[in-house]
Order: sequence, then C-alpha cells, then structure tokens
Amino acid sequence: MSYASAGEISRQIHKLANLCVTNNQIDPGLYDVYQVKKGLREPSGKGVLTGLTEISTVNGNREVDGKIVPIEGELYYRGINIQDLVNGFTKDGRFGYEETVYLLLFGSLPDKDELDHWNRLMSHARRLPDDFLEDMVLKSPNKDIMNAMARSILALNSYDKNPDDLSIPNVLRQSIKLIATIPLIAAYSYLAYRHYMQNRGLYIHNPKPELSTAENLLRIMRQDKKFTPLEAQLLDIALVLHAEHGGGNNSTFTTHVVTSSGTDTYSSVAASLCSLKGPKHGGANIKAKKMFDEMKKEIRDWKDDEEISAYLLKILRKEAFDKSGLIYGIGHAIYTISDPRAKILEHYTKLLAEEKGRMDEFNLHQAVARLAPDLMRQERKMYKPVSPNIDFYSGFAYNMMGLPDEFITPLFAIARVAGWSAHRIEELTCTNKIIRPAYMSVARQTGYTPLEDR
Repeated sequence: MSYASAGEISRQIHKLANLCVTNNQIDPGLYDVYQVKKGLREPSGKGVLTGLTEISTVNGNREVDGKIVPIEGELYYRGINIQDLVNGFTKDGRFGYEETVYLLLFGSLPDKDELDHWNRLMSHARRLPDDFLEDMVLKSPNKDIMNAMARSILALNSYDKNPDDLSIPNVLRQSIKLIATIPLIAAYSYLAYRHYMQNRGLYIHNPKPELSTAENLLRIMRQDKKFTPLEAQLLDIALVLHAEHGGGNNSTFTTHVVTSSGTDTYSSVAASLCSLKGPKHGGANIKAKKMFDEMKKEIRDWKDDEEISAYLLKILRKEAFDKSGLIYGIGHAIYTISDPRAKILEHYTKLLAEEKGRMDEFNLHQAVARLAPDLMRQERKMYKPVSPNIDFYSGFAYNMMGLPDEFITPLFAIARVAGWSAHRIEELTCTNKIIRPAYMSVARQTGYTPLEDR
C-alpha cells in the first residue's frame, strides 16, 4: 500500500464530511416531543437550574406580580454589589484585583493585615518553575495564545509533586499558583509568538513583587516597562470585572462538570480556558474589537447617525463584517437593560480615551451603543431589551493600552481563573457527585451487515 497524495486525502475527507452531515441529522421536532432543553435552556431562554452557588449573583430580570420584568443589570461577588466593590478600592486608591480574588476564594473581604499577607503570598506564588519559560513557552511558540496557555497549564501538572490530591488545602495551593502565574504564562506566550513567528525583538521582564497583577502585566508586555497610573487602574478594574460571572456561564459550568469527574486542577482549568476561547463566549471580545476596526474603515463620517445605522443594518443582514448577522458586544444572555460591568468599564474607558486623545473613537462606540438596540429590535422583531455588554468596550480599552489583538481574549482568561478556582473548590466541597445529564437515543436499530453484503 502506498501513501495517498495530499489532493486525494483532501477529497476523501470532504467525502467523509458529507457522510458525517448526512448521517447526523436528528428531526428538529423530536426535541419538542421529548421536551429536550437545548443548550440547557428553558423555552423562555432561562437557563435550566443545575446547581447552587454562593460565589456570585447575576440578575437581569425580576419577577413582579407573576411577570418577568427587565431590570438594570446586577452583579454581586459574594453578596457585594460590583459597583460598591469597585468604588471601595478606587476611592482608597488601591488596586482591587488581588482582594477580589481573596473575596471569591474565601467568601469575605480581607482586613488590612489579611490583605497584606495575601499580597505577599500572591507575589511569592508569581514565579514559574525553573526552566519552564524556556522549555514550555519559548521552544513552542503558537500564534493562538489561548492554546499556548492551555498547553502550559497542563504542563504544570508534571512540575507538581502532588498533582492529583483533591484535598482542599492542596487544590487551594494549586489554584493560588495558577492565579498568580497565568498572567506570566499569557504574556510570555505572546512575546514568544511575537519574536519567533513575527520576527520581532524578544524581551523577557520578570515580575516585581511590590507591583499588582495589572502593573506587572503592563510592565512585562512593554519593552520599556513603562505605563501610566490610569492605564494600570483601568486594567486592574477590567480584571476585577472579568474575574467571575455566576455558575451557569459556559466556561464556569465546564469547571463544575470537569471537576465533578475527579480530575486534577490543571486539567480543570485548561478545559475551562478552552471553553472560554470560543467566539460565543470569551472570544466575543476580539470579535467586537475587529468589528469596530472594520467599521472605522467603512464609515466615512463617525458622527453621522444615518451612515452608522446603514452599516449596522448591513451587519444584521449578513452583508458586512463576518457575515454572521451579529453586532458583537450588544446583548447578553442574562442582562437586558444594562450590563453593570459595561457601565463601569465605559466610565474608565472614557477617561483613558481623554488621556490618549481618542475621544472620536469612544464617541463612535457610544453612537453604536445608542443606535444598535433599536435597529436589532426592528430587524429581528426582538422584544427583550438589549444593551452593550462588557465586550463592547474591553477591546478598545486594551487597544488604547497598546495591548495587541492576540492578547485580548487571554486577558479575559487571566482574570477568570479566579472565578473558576472558587467554583472548583465549591464543587469539591458541596457536591462531589459526577455531573451526568441524560441524552435520549433516537437511533433506528438496523442490525449488522457482513462486509461482503454491504
């Protein structure tokens, strides 16, 4: 037997792909007959209740007199309103991500001594194993930074002397290590890609123990190690806002599902990261950024509502951008009237736009935020209110900081490891039962046909 040519292989795969499609068709009506909750959603769009959590609360509606009424979006971390949390540490001139991680993991805010000890613990954990950077990051650059991060997370298992112990002290140790080092893994993975695949200079900066996560990220990502106080503050707030979002989002549910099987911490976090990468989840932020990049090229007058509306209609009619019909960054599965994270990020993004002299771009974002919801209602006959979500502003904010497009979704993952870690501990502590939903087989029984008779 000789090897097939590349062309023959390609033709065979296309033929087999057609066979896959032909033999994987389920009558859509059967989903209604058997009352299948597609996407684990009720017919109303509300998620099927599959668990309980104390880590965060997400509200976009409220029941009033038996009717579901849209409300201004609410997000609580361990019972604390996200706006109050952000106002608290910004008023005191502190960075908030580290104490937010403490809140999510341990259920309460730290006092001054506890916060000082926690920051020291995080700084101590913010070190990669010896030779890890060279062997696992620099020698295997990848243009997909999320995939590079997942590989490195899995590789950390082999550097751990006790990787499979599911006791809470051990899982907490692993979680703290991952929360502290994932920013380094992400940054160095990008810098390796930048050097080896874009033929640009290579620089490696070590983190400084006295700096926050946000400050260290900006310092490591920049050749001159310099950043402004507002840049660091905005990045810190973005990390806080992305750190957690309930148990039902796709990547956090992945954490619960994978953890319930009894697997190790590194496998659990890598699986959740791969879920977050998808464009229907965390990957939507880069889609929003690229959509605005194209909009800036195609729309001549950024102050003309009619021209902006005409382009948005083209997007909705699958005639522009990626032809998906989606205006990325507008709408959310839970939030209706507003996304509280977007409102906070909007405020600080405006401050940075003023500092950077990019208010014209910020105002274009505001025009889209104002026009898109009405156009979506008219074009799609939607009755649920829609508004900008956190992805709407995050890409622009990161771009103003000089952070590259390839790093936008990884920033989401850097922050969300905190929430995943809290949910993993909650799953191990409270449930400890493997998650196994039911799938009903509707296959027709055919019997076996001998090879010579097929």
